[in-house]
Amino acid sequence: MAEQLEITRELHAPRELVFKVWSEVEHLKKWWGPTGLEISYAKLDFRPGGMFHYKMTAPDGTEMWGRFVFGEIVEPEKIVFINSFSDKDGNAVRASFSETFPIEVSNTVTFTEQDGKTILTLRGGPVNATEEERQFFMGMFDSMRQGFGGTFDQLEAHLKEVQAG
Repeated sequence: MAEQLEITRELHAPRELVFKVWSEVEHLKKWWGPTGLEISYAKLDFRPGGMFHYKMTAPDGTEMWGRFVFGEIVEPEKIVFINSFSDKDGNAVRASFSETFPIEVSNTVTFTEQDGKTILTLRGGPVNATEEERQFFMGMFDSMRQGFGGTFDQLEAHLKEVQAG
């Protein structure tokens, strides 16, 4: 499907550890989100039907809320979730920066072990979106690749810290 974003990253950490830092709130708070934003609130219910609800704060004090609603979870190989911007109560809302960014984006993250490293693949695309929202989403691929690049750089740095003990 052409309207799916796909990003792959090789991580120098075992698959079980990479899965763990995606599935525990204390880890997620340290690496999830765009570079420069800090997660100042986070609550995680890691199970199918559960939610990760979080608030990111920018250096200028701007706040942005987000959420994942988990679908399928297969430890340690796959996490499926619907990602949305949200309000402080965890309700999905439209992104403040765009009237046409899809309200819900379905993401599948897979973790494949290869020679002691983990190949992480994220695939995502709009759910219940209008044609205009799908077109907008596809037009943002370069921007999203850059954003996820920064997020995954933070993930990589966090994994190094955890492994260093």
